[in-house]
Amino acid sequence: MRVEFDEPKCVAAGQCAMVAPAVFDQRDEDGVAIVLDATPPEEEHEAVREAAAVCPAAAIRLAGE
Repeated sequence: MRVEFDEPKCVAAGQCAMVAPAVFDQRDEDGVAIVLDATPPEEEHEAVREAAAVCPAAAIRLAGE
């Protein structure tokens, strides 16, 4: 799995960081998400899938799924 993140689409809702904190975080200055691990380990895949599903801006895509 590879996480692809479209930063301009991000609305800084923070859902991804709450659901998958090992893979996503938010910038302090504006709340926009950042990807901490673009190729997360297997044990994070379920959380990353959920993060992509709950993203209100559909800014997260998963490659290799």
